[in-house]
Amino acid sequence: MYGKAFAPEYQGALTSLSVNSSLVDVLAAGTEQLASAERAGRRAEAARSGLAVAEAHRRLGHVGDADRAWKASYRAARADGDIAAMAWALWSGGTLARQRGAFALARRLLGLAAEFGERGGDIVVRGYSLAGLAETGRIQGDYEAVGRLHEQLLAEARRRGEARHTVWALEGIAQMHRNTGSYDTAYAMFEEAAEISARADDRRGHAWALRGLADIVSVRDGDTERALALLSEAEESCVAMNLSSALAYNHKMRGNVLYRAGRYTEARDLYLRALAEFRAMSEPRGEALSRLGLAKSLARLGHDRTETAAELAELARELERIGLRHARAMVARAQTELGLDTDPEAAR
Repeated sequence: MYGKAFAPEYQGALTSLSVNSSLVDVLAAGTEQLASAERAGRRAEAARSGLAVAEAHRRLGHVGDADRAWKASYRAARADGDIAAMAWALWSGGTLARQRGAFALARRLLGLAAEFGERGGDIVVRGYSLAGLAETGRIQGDYEAVGRLHEQLLAEARRRGEARHTVWALEGIAQMHRNTGSYDTAYAMFEEAAEISARADDRRGHAWALRGLADIVSVRDGDTERALALLSEAEESCVAMNLSSALAYNHKMRGNVLYRAGRYTEARDLYLRALAEFRAMSEPRGEALSRLGLAKSLARLGHDRTETAAELAELARELERIGLRHARAMVARAQTELGLDTDPEAAR
């Protein structure tokens, strides 16, 4: 049995904030509390409130502000000798690094966060940090290496009855099944994640689960209208909570659904919108995936084949540089789908 979802990253005087609190409200409350703590010289509270500030900035796409905030939170925690608070700051920094495509840095920071969490006796931040490591590997396409860790974290979350982490793990495993063609298994896991998050009032987790369901409904069933309806439902939560990254991925997925339905002009417009959103928050993975969808849509609308081939080759090099193996394979499939000759040297 799962209880109501909670947000352990909102700490100290901010524990009353809900997992569904608008990020604009979280940022305002966290900034106010942080200033008060700093004036009073309360380093422990500065570290805890600074964490909320860092996470609000990160989820709103304010990369520079998020980077400064997590580092300030870490310094305050270190000055206070609070190892668990240091772990939380490192978790935030590692999550930001992954969001920015700095995967080696993400693994280093998240590994330290898990170590500090264990030393500080905070099993929650240890779990979140291990989850972050698993997600980093999954995003890079290293399914064999992180699949077992995802399953382990899912089992732990189920035992603790922690809805939010159970939903996260289900969605991560479901995404791996979806990407390897096991659509029925993926659908069942996204569906369970949607049910648990709805009962636990976890609107963020529910929005991501609906996005996953929409993808399966589109690619497996060809049911465009139902997929778009699921994405519209998810978008409501993204807008209400100011979930900039989730909203951009929602728009990118809407582009995918429309592309599969042969509605290329509409797909192009959604990819352009998502691309602008990802660029505004400096999120290279989302940007690359939007560029891929845009290139495919433009090709279907009669764009010059030579220019399309050059764009895909450049995108392949960028994904190779970032280390996104699954996305790199998607570019190769697009080149085959569009009948474009590939230059092995250009794709390196």
